[in-house]
Amino acid sequence: MKKKLKIVNKFRFCLAILLLILIIVLGFILISKKISTDEQTPIAESNTTNDNVVEEPKKEDIHISMSVIGDIMCHNSQYTDAYVASEDTYDFSYVFEDIKDYISSADIAIGNLETTFAGKERGYSNYPRFNTPEQLATNLKDLGIDVLSTANNHSMDTGYSGLVSTLKFLDEAGISHTGTYSSAEAQNQILVKDVNGIKIVFLAFTYGTNGIPVPEENSYSVNTPLDEELILNQISLAKEQNPDLICASMHWGNEYQLIPNDTQEDLADLLFQNGVDLIFGSHPHVLQPMEKRTITLEDGTTKDCFVIYSLGNFISGQTKDNTRNSVILDIDITKNGETDETTIDAVSYVPIYMYKSASGSTKRYKLLDIEKTIANYDSGADTSIGSSTYSTLQKELSKIRNTMGENINFKEVDTEIEEN
Repeated sequence: MKKKLKIVNKFRFCLAILLLILIIVLGFILISKKISTDEQTPIAESNTTNDNVVEEPKKEDIHISMSVIGDIMCHNSQYTDAYVASEDTYDFSYVFEDIKDYISSADIAIGNLETTFAGKERGYSNYPRFNTPEQLATNLKDLGIDVLSTANNHSMDTGYSGLVSTLKFLDEAGISHTGTYSSAEAQNQILVKDVNGIKIVFLAFTYGTNGIPVPEENSYSVNTPLDEELILNQISLAKEQNPDLICASMHWGNEYQLIPNDTQEDLADLLFQNGVDLIFGSHPHVLQPMEKRTITLEDGTTKDCFVIYSLGNFISGQTKDNTRNSVILDIDITKNGETDETTIDAVSYVPIYMYKSASGSTKRYKLLDIEKTIANYDSGADTSIGSSTYSTLQKELSKIRNTMGENINFKEVDTEIEEN
C-alpha cells in the first residue's frame, strides 16, 4: 500500500513539474509576443514617419537667357573693311569686340541673316543682290549666334543655288537656321532647340523676295508670302513637337518707318492666338517698339507674349537716319520645375551703334555699346571716339529710349493687373 502511494505521489509530482514547465513555456511565448509587438510598433510608426519625410526631391526651376539681334547685313564697304590682304581672306570679328560678351554669355542667341553666302566664285556683291564672304558665318558663330532666320527679301539674291549654298555654309559653321530650305522635307522639319531643358521652336517668314521669283519646282525653299495658310501650317507642325515656347521671326513692315503698320499688328494677333509666344520683327532697318501682350485664349485662359516689331540693323553699311542704332535684347525665361509651365520673366536691352571711324583703311567698322562708350568718354577712360561721335551717341541713345521705352518686368506688370 505504501508502495502504491509512493508511485501515485511520484506521478503527481511529475505532472506538477510538467504543468509548471508548460506554464513557463506559455508565459515565455506570451512575453515574447508582447516584446515583439512592442518592438514592431515603433518601427511601424517610424516607417510611417519616414514615408512622410522622405519625399521625392523638388524639381528645380530652369532659368535661361535669350539674346536677340537685328538684321545682319553686309555692304561692300563692310567686306572691303574686313579684307585681310596678307591671307586673301576676310575677318569680321573685330566689329563685335565691344559687345561680344552680351551675346556669348546668353544661353541662346538669335538673329536675322539678310544676305547670302553663294561663294567666292560667284563674286562678292553689294545691294541690291548681296553675296557676302562666307567667313562672316564663322565669325557669327564665334560671337555666340546659335540660330539665324534666313527668310527675308534677300533670300533669293543669288538664286536657288545661292540659297542652298548659304545653308551649307551655316551648317559648316555650326549655326542652326530656319525660314529657307533645300528640300520640301526640310521645310516640314521644324527647328527645335533644347536650351538647358527648355524646348524652343523657331519659325521664320518673309513677305517676299524683292520680286525675284522663287522657282515653282523649289516652292518650298522660302517661307513666303505671309499668308495665313502657310503660317498656321507651320505653327501646327511646331505644336507637334510639344515645345515649351514658340518663337517666330517675321520679315515685315515698311522700311525706315518707326512704327508698325496694321498688317504687322494683325499678323502678331494671328500668331499669338495660335500659340506663338515671342515675335522678332525685321525688315524696316530701324527700331520699332516692343511690347508685352496678354492674350486671352479660346478656353478663357490667358498667357503673356512678347513682340518687338523691328530690331533694326545689327550690322550694315547703311547711313540713313536711325539705321545705325539698334539694341541687343535680353529675354529672361523660366520653366517651373513642378508645373512645367514656361514663362517670360523680363525683357531688357543694350543700346548699340554701328560706328565707322573716319581714319584708317581697314577695321573701321565697330559696334559700340552706347552707354559704356559714353561713360568712358565722360570719365576720360577712353576719348578716342571724339567729341562729334560722343554727341551723336547721346542723340542716338535718346532715339532708342523714345522708341523702345522702359525694360519690361512681366512679373511686376502681372502683379499690378491682379491688384487692380
